[in-house]
Amino acid sequence: MRKQYLHLCAYPCEVCAGPVIAGSLAVRENEISKETDIRQVGAMCLSCGRSQSTRKKGGTTRQFPPVDWEVTAS
Repeated sequence: MRKQYLHLCAYPCEVCAGPVIAGSLAVRENEISKETDIRQVGAMCLSCGRSQSTRKKGGTTRQFPPVDWEVTAS
């Protein structure tokens, strides 16, 4: 029962203080296993459009619950 999960969080932009949305994908082999194969999707400010590779210290980070993300063949 291998499942992939999407994780999202939001924090203030270091340039304009707008909301930065950051995402990652992780895999669980079963319901009781730890997540493995964690990959950062990226982070971008929704106000100024700046891509951010790292989160600045300080400020509040909002974590959203993981979402089961099915992979579809394209």
